[in-house]
Parts: sequence; C-alpha cells; structure tokens
Amino acid sequence: MISEDCSIQVAATPMVISREASPLITYTLRGLRHCWMPELGRWSHIYHLDGRSEPNQSVPESDVFYTLNVLLGFSRIVDLASSHEFDLPEIFRTNVALVPKLSSPKYAYGMALWAAAELGFDIPADTRTAIASVVENRNNWTDFRAQDLGLILIGCVEQARRDGGRWASTARDLFAFLNARYSCPSGLFYDGAVGARRRFSSFATHTYLTLACYKFGEWSGNTRALALAKACTRTLIELQGPRGEWPWFYHTPGGRVVDWYEVYSVHQEGMAPAFLECAEQHEVPDATQALVKGFRWIFGQNQLNRSMLSKRLGLICRSQVRKGELDDKRKRAIRAIGNGLSGRSDSLIDPSALELRLECRSYELGWILWSFGRRSDLAEIQFHPDLL
Repeated sequence: MISEDCSIQVAATPMVISREASPLITYTLRGLRHCWMPELGRWSHIYHLDGRSEPNQSVPESDVFYTLNVLLGFSRIVDLASSHEFDLPEIFRTNVALVPKLSSPKYAYGMALWAAAELGFDIPADTRTAIASVVENRNNWTDFRAQDLGLILIGCVEQARRDGGRWASTARDLFAFLNARYSCPSGLFYDGAVGARRRFSSFATHTYLTLACYKFGEWSGNTRALALAKACTRTLIELQGPRGEWPWFYHTPGGRVVDWYEVYSVHQEGMAPAFLECAEQHEVPDATQALVKGFRWIFGQNQLNRSMLSKRLGLICRSQVRKGELDDKRKRAIRAIGNGLSGRSDSLIDPSALELRLECRSYELGWILWSFGRRSDLAEIQFHPDLL
C-alpha cells in the first residue's frame, strides 16, 4: 500500500498463532501413521486388529474416499503447534484424480469437493469437470442414497462459499430435492428418493443429511433447512441409548429403532459429534450432553464395560456386533424389516451375545480430527487419562 509520504509499504502478514494438540488429537495422529500406506500414498481401507503380520488392507476406491475424509479432518488442525509428516497437497492431488477413474461411490465426489474447499486446494481441471458432470446431472439424483446426497450438497455449499457460480445454483436445487424427497414428518430422513428401501434408514443417513441441512441453512439463510436439521437432531437424541449408544437402523416413517446393532465407534466418537457441534451452535437442547455421553461409550461406558481404544497403536476398535453376524447382513435385514412392518422397536440385548469387530477404518480417525480439531472445550474427552 502507499503511505501519506508516498513511500511503498508492504502489508503485514497476519500472524498465525499455533495451538497445542490435545491428547485426543495426538492419539488420532498416531493412529493415522499406522493406517498410512506409503507405497500407495493413501490411508487404508481397514487396519486389522487381530494380530496379523500385514494389518493394512487396501480397497482402492475405499482407500481414496477414506483419504479424502482424513484430509477433511486435517483442515481443522493446520494451526496446531505439533507438526505431522504428511504432504497434504500431494496426497490430495494424487487421490482426488483417482475418484472418477475408480468405481468410486457418488458420495466420494461430494467429499472431494468438501475437502478441497476446506483445505483451499484446487481440483485439477479434468477431475473437476468429471466431478461436475456427475454432480450436476439431475438424471442421477433419484439414484442418490442419503450419503451421496448429503456429502454432495455439503461439497457444493463449501465450493460456493469460495467462488459461487455454478455450485451455488446446484446447491439450491439439491436442497429443494432433499426437502421434497428425503424429509419425513417423523423428524428422521428417508434413505433414498424412491422405492420401499428408502423407509429404512441408518445412523449414517441422518448424519450426512443433518449436516447437509445445517451447512446449507447457515450458508443460504434457509430456515426450512435448519428446521429439518434440528428436528432430526432432536429425534436422534431421544432415541440415543442409555449408555450413549447411537442405534444403527431406523424405520423412518415410524421414527423407531428397528435394529440397534452394530453399534459403531465412528458414530460415537466422530460422526455424531460433527452434527452435534452444529446443534450446539443452534441451541438444540441436550446436544452437548448427548455428545459427551456418546463418547464415554468409547472409554468403556458401554454394554461390554470395556474400552474400545487400541492404546498401543492409537486406533479404535470398530464396533460391537451381535455374535454370529460379523459377516452376515441377512439376519440384520430380516430383523429390521420384521420390526418395521410389525410396528415393534428393537431392544438392546444381553452383553454376553455381543462381540467386537477387530478392525479400525482410517476415516473414523478423520472424523475425530474434524469434530474435535477446533474445539478447546470438553476436557473430559480431549484430555481423558486413557489417551495419555
């Protein structure tokens, strides 16, 4: 700039004040080092916790999505004093280019847009064109499951915050589609736009669509979007278990739990805190209590009375599941459909009939970074003795 004496002055660069990482964030970063696959330049689909010699399992399209989810989490800790060794721009560049080249789920396209916007990274032109061709094609929308629609809507909103234009128009149309086809008077969301299956929804259904409504409402000022988000949050809190469990499967029109299991750690420690942070900001009653109660489940206040932490590795055991159902989804489907059609609600079972799924998914750790990376409160979680 030019001063009054006409000399040229250089504007001072704002000072970035770094923060110290909490034990929770330090623990999570340690876990991500174990999930990292340097030969592929991405985080793994599964880290097996059963003692095998090669614990990281790669499924390329899943690795890429999980990696983008982890990068989203990193966007919230860029000002931490404790550094990490990951080259975030390079990891993003190589992985986002793979999204349209692999058999990627549609929600990966939304995560690519969201992570890019939060990190301030540009998507390469050819990849951006390929993503836009999927996202903007209205003929695709009736095939979207809730996770697809939620993440794509968030991605468009966050891109619109950066440069408006095409993404703003698409975001508005996507929310109108959500409001017309996915909202339900029960407060829960449908899982799809068409078909009988849409009536049965998962905790993930509600996480992604609730987050999307909060994000869209805050960006656009749309009160209907915020009302949908808060209604779903209130319903989920009402259905939360006595030990903070977040149920897995719901009957949307009835607003009921039709199968409690599996109870997933990622819901307890990452995904529920993500939308509950928004709920706190919009003064939804009991949001903070629900968040804390849910995370205590990780530390051992659960049906098995055991910590879900794999402390040596900095990882978290994936879930508590009914015995005999680790590899059998049919029983879960039959149970849920039966409860849904009969009007019954499912109940928690005796702990002796539960077992652990001995694995960790890297995206779970990414959600922890996202949900807690900018929080300086909740010391009972972030500084819990088990994390030290």
